Amino acid sequence: MSLNDDPRWRRLQDREITCASCGKLHQGLFDLVAVRPDHWPAGLEHSSNSAAQSSKNFLSEDFCVLNGEYFFVRCVLFVPIIGGDGQHLGYGSWSTLSQQNFESYMDTFDDGEQDKLGPWFGWFSNRLHGYPDTLNLKCQVQPQSKRQRPIITLEPTDHPLAREQRDGITLDRLLEIYAVNGHDMRAALTD
Repeated sequence: MSLNDDPRWRRLQDREITCASCGKLHQGLFDLVAVRPDHWPAGLEHSSNSAAQSSKNFLSEDFCVLNGEYFFVRCVLFVPIIGGDGQHLGYGSWSTLSQQNFESYMDTFDDGEQDKLGPWFGWFSNRLHGYPDTLNLKCQVQPQSKRQRPIITLEPTDHPLAREQRDGITLDRLLEIYAVNGHDMRAALTD
């Protein structure tokens, strides 16, 4: 069944909607983003990618090292929208990598051919609102070429996030997820 028959879906795709929660304009699907792994201590500052090789505590838009022994990369976890013709909700999130895989990823970051790497084992490194605890779920990290963020695939378990990644979510669930993350647009889609 296609969501094209649902007027809320059409409004979400076609209108600019002022979010009742955050006050920003949204049109169409948008990703939810974690700016750091949940392990990163509050108060430590962000760095540029070039500092990653020489710092024991480092956080940039793409990489994180904590205490010189924990290594994280920024990734995307996709959850398909049922009836959405291939569209999905994206979670910009973080995963651990082993030091060896982290260094391989960093060493090839600028060459644009990373899809030949991985998949690598990781631990999902964020707690997502609207789910039971998601921190440290087992996952696979698949690097992508052309400086696209790696894709996270959760281990196939009965955890609700793993099930939704595998089976997809309804439009109602998508709107619920947006709402618990500070973007409640449900009322604007029903007028």
